[in-house]
Amino acid sequence: MSQQTTQALPKRALRINEFCAAYGVSRSSAYLMMRDGRLRTVLLAGRRLVPTDSAEALIRVRPASTVEV
Repeated sequence: MSQQTTQALPKRALRINEFCAAYGVSRSSAYLMMRDGRLRTVLLAGRRLVPTDSAEALIRVRPASTVEV
C-alpha cells in the first residue's frame, strides 16, 4: 500500500438531506423543485443526488425577491 497522502475530492453531488441543509430548504420544497423541473437530480446506485452544478444554477437563476412594506 502506498503511503502517499490522499486529498479529499470536492463533492460533485449532494444527497437530498445534504442539499436541504446546505441551501436552507425543506425536503418538501426540494421535491417540489424536482417535480417542477427547477432542480435537476440524478439517480445513482439507488440514491437520488443533486449535482452541485444544478444546485448552484438554481441560485443563479432565481432573482432575489423584494417585499414592500
